[in-house]
Amino acid sequence: MRVLVTGAAGFIGSRLCWRLLNLGVEVHGLDDLSRGSAERVKALEKSGMFFHKADVRDKVAVYEILSRVSPDVVIHLAALISVEESIRVPELYMEVNAEGTRKLVEAANRAGSRRFIYASSAAVYGNPVKLPVAEDHPANPLSPYGLSKLIGEKYVASSFMGREKSVILRIFNVYGPGQRPEYAGVITRFMERLSKGEPPVIFGDGNQTRDFVHVDDVVEAFVRSLGAPLDKAIVVNVGFGRPVKIIELAQMMIRLYGLDVDPVYAPPRPGDVGESYADTSLARKILGWIPSIGLENGLRKLIRGEDDGNNV
Repeated sequence: MRVLVTGAAGFIGSRLCWRLLNLGVEVHGLDDLSRGSAERVKALEKSGMFFHKADVRDKVAVYEILSRVSPDVVIHLAALISVEESIRVPELYMEVNAEGTRKLVEAANRAGSRRFIYASSAAVYGNPVKLPVAEDHPANPLSPYGLSKLIGEKYVASSFMGREKSVILRIFNVYGPGQRPEYAGVITRFMERLSKGEPPVIFGDGNQTRDFVHVDDVVEAFVRSLGAPLDKAIVVNVGFGRPVKIIELAQMMIRLYGLDVDPVYAPPRPGDVGESYADTSLARKILGWIPSIGLENGLRKLIRGEDDGNNV
């Protein structure tokens, strides 16, 4: 199998490329290296990945690369991912996340790819009206980021023509080794402060809930998506399926660091949802995917610097 992974220099993308290489897959990585790690790419190339530097907005370059590579499967992770940044520069997020996806789908169709796997986000749901959040929940994103990912979903579901159909993975709050602080979620930001003995900063009252899923579980969902038998395009949640209050997360991490501090509170941020956690029953049924890394165990390994996979 020949697989092309966009966003190969990123947090999830690089981790996925290592996993695919270890499975014996021919892996082609695509990234413009504007925000990803060139060091990760070099290490992956040494282990057999073929790398292509390109921006997904560059239609000519993307068409040429996919035509030459002719991948069986395209896994699309390249994206801008900051809610706060998307509010400041919404046009950029639409160009990269929405239009970039459209161009990649067209290129995959021309290249004859069999399957297209798209990394979407729980941000497409907005504030849930019922919990847990299932895939048929109304989509009402609160930020340009969430909207851009939803538009990308529409392009994938309506336009990809491959015979093995498309898989859209709506990823909840992913964490794990190699997550960059400037574009990371709350766990990495808490770690940054706690590692210096400083109290974590909670935006809002701390009662908002999130569904934290380890990057290695997320990678496994992509792997399971490669060969899942489908007769139509599907949308699947990828989360642990358990709500965790931010104040509970802060207290857990303070305890794991062995500190005696209290969280600091700041005003809520625009675009943040209140409560959210995933119904993962469809992923279990269709992909045979069950997350295996509990939050406390995942945090303990992360804080101790224990890493079971390849990471740069």
